[in-house]
Amino acid sequence: MNKRFSGVVVPMITPLQDDGSPDTVAVGGLMRLFHAHGLHPLVLGTTGESPSFSKKEGFEVMSAAALAKGAGQYVYAGMVGTVVRRLVKKGNAYLDMGADAVVATLPPYYPLTPEQMAYFFLVLADSLRGPLLVYNIKATTGMSLPLEVIETLSQHPNILGIKDSERDETRMMTLIEQYKDRPDFSYFCGWGAKGAESLLLGADGIVPSTANLVPALYERLYAAVTAGQLAEAERLQALTDQVAAVYQGGMTLGESLAALKCLMHAQGRCGTAMKPPLTLLDTDKATHILETYAALLTSHPEIA
Repeated sequence: MNKRFSGVVVPMITPLQDDGSPDTVAVGGLMRLFHAHGLHPLVLGTTGESPSFSKKEGFEVMSAAALAKGAGQYVYAGMVGTVVRRLVKKGNAYLDMGADAVVATLPPYYPLTPEQMAYFFLVLADSLRGPLLVYNIKATTGMSLPLEVIETLSQHPNILGIKDSERDETRMMTLIEQYKDRPDFSYFCGWGAKGAESLLLGADGIVPSTANLVPALYERLYAAVTAGQLAEAERLQALTDQVAAVYQGGMTLGESLAALKCLMHAQGRCGTAMKPPLTLLDTDKATHILETYAALLTSHPEIA
């Protein structure tokens, strides 16, 4: 089914200058790289260190991304915060800059009841001047959106999809089955290791952080799924899993983002700077990751 929102969405890292300010030139470079491979960016999401940016910095990043947007490329604008009025203003500003949809998580502080979760997203949806996608990420909010809340939200005309990063296979399959035939609501799988499987089951899209590093592999993976080439899709998924293991294995989420930037710096895509409270990798870890990835490229040259 051809839905408004689908495909491979890259949760884009946010390139920084050494002083921590946004590197808008590198943002434009990543946008063009993703466009060349048919991918769409999620700007200022979890991978993009969204909670650590000031309003001004966030606007700089989003403006740079929107200005570099290619033909047919969608920009998804990530939001996280606890002040609803500010989120509404920020989301509308992002939409005015050229973002195609806003992607929002639950506010990561108070544990919320299901009714409060629904209320939060409905207030946003009623107030935003463009589409809203719900983002379920238990790892950072400490909460899981119940399936019945998602169903309620899916009935709102301004809520057009969900990105679900929860690592629960039964939940993933249930959501795919429930929404794969809904023309007005898209399901994006945010569980990287289940990318090919979710697409083959009927997911509308995937949101893999590893696509920052190997966008061409994800272009090929999505094409294989679209063509019904099951074996090829699974083979490419296995390759992306090996890449992900290099920078995610044994790491906290924050450390893995620093490791991802380290590898992308070696590609000439961005610097290694992180926004506090996240930090650079220490020299030993950085060296190990670079050497491990170099060995993987030697054994599997098609990854490069």
